[in-house]
Amino acid sequence: MRARSTRSSARVPARRGAGARGAFQLLAAVLSVALVAVPPAAAAIRSPRSHASANPSYAFVHDPSMIREGSTYYVFSTGDPAGVIGGGNIQIRVSTDLRTWRYIGTVFPTIPSWILQRVGPIPNLWAPDISFFHGLYHLYYAGSSFGSNTSVIALATNVTLDPSSPRYHWVDRGEVLSSGPGDNYNAIDPALAYGPSSSTWLAFGSFWGGIKLVSIDASTGKPYSASPRLYSLASTAAPDAEEGSYLTRHGSYYYLFVSAGFCCRGIASTYQVVVGRSKTITGPYVDAYGTSLTQGGGTELLGADQGMIGPGSGSVYHSASTYLFDYHYYDAFDGGAARLQVRHLYWTSSGWPVTGPPLVPVPGAPAGRS
Repeated sequence: MRARSTRSSARVPARRGAGARGAFQLLAAVLSVALVAVPPAAAAIRSPRSHASANPSYAFVHDPSMIREGSTYYVFSTGDPAGVIGGGNIQIRVSTDLRTWRYIGTVFPTIPSWILQRVGPIPNLWAPDISFFHGLYHLYYAGSSFGSNTSVIALATNVTLDPSSPRYHWVDRGEVLSSGPGDNYNAIDPALAYGPSSSTWLAFGSFWGGIKLVSIDASTGKPYSASPRLYSLASTAAPDAEEGSYLTRHGSYYYLFVSAGFCCRGIASTYQVVVGRSKTITGPYVDAYGTSLTQGGGTELLGADQGMIGPGSGSVYHSASTYLFDYHYYDAFDGGAARLQVRHLYWTSSGWPVTGPPLVPVPGAPAGRS
């Protein structure tokens, strides 16, 4: 809405949609028959009964964004639409080893009233992105109704992520961008990016014209004007099923990661992560075969694998030479529950990213599988 054994984990870049899915893609296809009558938004979550009994540290982790403060990794993720975990607000989990995660609460106690006034009654907040610049942690997130581009991207800031600190306090900075039926974009799935000379940019978008990019004033965390220029980075043919983008730099290229396909359908989800690169942050981005991402291109980075169905809506954590890719998937062994996964990103000699083995155990997997 928005990473195998070590010997075989570095996968050669594949043309979009051409990656091997293996036995579990077949499993997903077979089991998806049971989901066709389920509304898409509901298929991604578990029943309230199983949801309530599930460990909140693992139940419903969707659209994660990861950062580290000190020795602690923090993951922020979409609010639970069932309202069981955190009442629909942006969730926070922590880890010191990237394998074991602990739920510690939400950013806000309630959905900000101005968002409800702007987009109408909604059950949850979506797709947060956490970054640090200009002396503050910046949390971008979205409010929208499923299947609509009546949406708003909002911003909250904090001086620390440690809830035990007396300085810990999230400040609501209000609206960053919005969209409506008259716009050819959808103001959801924000992702902060850094351009030349430490300039700040925000990638966003979902369906409705694909992935966009806008320049951000680092002092405010918002666009420089009320009508900023929007750059188009990626799009496909109607219904333009691309979202959950993220930008990072490696070497002399900017890399654009995009979630292509349909999320939020549990094991019937068709999400996959594709990537393109460009010498300039505003594009054009092309895949390993030279096809522009604005023409439907994209080299596959992640597809369904080992019972982890529909991977997508990820972000890149980068520190020194370490690159990590965190994302959600739907667990074929646990009724399509949305889970967190983290993998190392490695870079081939030709400069394209590949993924390492999964770091987070799969809760629903048979013993010894992960």
